[in-house]
Amino acid sequence: MTAIGTVYLVGAGPGAPDLLTLRAAELLRRADIVFYDALVHADTIALAVKAEKIAVGKRCGRHSTAQRFINKRLVDAVQKHAVVVRLKGGDPMLFGRAQEEIDELTAAGIPFEVVPGITSALAASAELGVSLTQRGIARSVVLTTPRVGNDETSSDWAAGIDAGSTVVVYMGVGKAAEVVEKLRVRGVAADTPVVIVENATLPGRRENWCTVATLEAAARQSVEGPALIVIGQVLEKARCRTPDVQRPDQRADSSNPACSRSNARLNKCGAL
Repeated sequence: MTAIGTVYLVGAGPGAPDLLTLRAAELLRRADIVFYDALVHADTIALAVKAEKIAVGKRCGRHSTAQRFINKRLVDAVQKHAVVVRLKGGDPMLFGRAQEEIDELTAAGIPFEVVPGITSALAASAELGVSLTQRGIARSVVLTTPRVGNDETSSDWAAGIDAGSTVVVYMGVGKAAEVVEKLRVRGVAADTPVVIVENATLPGRRENWCTVATLEAAARQSVEGPALIVIGQVLEKARCRTPDVQRPDQRADSSNPACSRSNARLNKCGAL
């Protein structure tokens, strides 16, 4: 098969367009065609000023483009275009099904390049002001998901978890009961701090603080955007403090929902 260009698997980062890498922004500027995920911000897509833009998004519980169809579109596109961008939320190599696209491109003899992006676990950690590997508390981080595709074989997604780990669960809010049971079996205490972070890095960002024991109830509250579950003792101090550094849209605005939630946590911890 003759390809006239290259396919670039590009990480769009956790949501906020200004967290895109310089390499990713340059490739979008040069792109002839962009196949983008559902969770990629509109302002990020808009950087591809001269490209044809095709949505191939995947959202849990909603209509999604079949992976085999995406693979075929990439192979077809690179025979017509010099710069083909496959734009994925977060980092392409973490829960992004990049390997299936890489295998298809490799089998067809098509050149490709992977451009990393900031995964939402690290973005959420930064916004929380919490190191996932805080010295003396956590020496390992488990990034995992209980979600299994229709064409996948189920496996023990919690096998790497222990009581000393920081755990970040992707696509797990809808399976909170299973998450709680797996944590219990792996020896994670019921009073271990947990936070559900929705829409990390975006203006609609929300935090829902709970424990392993109350996670299932917390997850039943309305979650409209993409969400992560962060679990571990590294969260203990963050539960009871006002962030030292707030995003500009939160500063000096007590009516801001994020400020209200912070004040509620402080009241709960006896600091107000």
